[in-house]
Amino acid sequence: MHTILLLTLSNVIMTFAWYGHLKFKALPLWQAILASWLLAFFEYSLMVPANRWGHGRFSAYQLKILQEVITLVVFVIFAHFYLREALHWRYVLSFGLVALAVWVAFRP
Repeated sequence: MHTILLLTLSNVIMTFAWYGHLKFKALPLWQAILASWLLAFFEYSLMVPANRWGHGRFSAYQLKILQEVITLVVFVIFAHFYLREALHWRYVLSFGLVALAVWVAFRP
């Protein structure tokens, strides 16, 4: 559970690092890059322990797949509430296919 919590928190931070600046297009690009790098430091401070502590309970492949599905869930929430973008049915279908991939990866 610690691994999933840390992966989720790191993904929230990284989503803001990668996409948060889109609401501030008047901000010079170098400042957006600097802010993203500063946020990325904190993201790495959560992601590295999540992977280190999770490896053994999960394989490296499973950790990566978990990280990707968490990223998608966090991004859907972020895009809807922060960027105010609509969720199209194609995206829902795409995310469903990723969820299917997770199910396949975690089957015994």
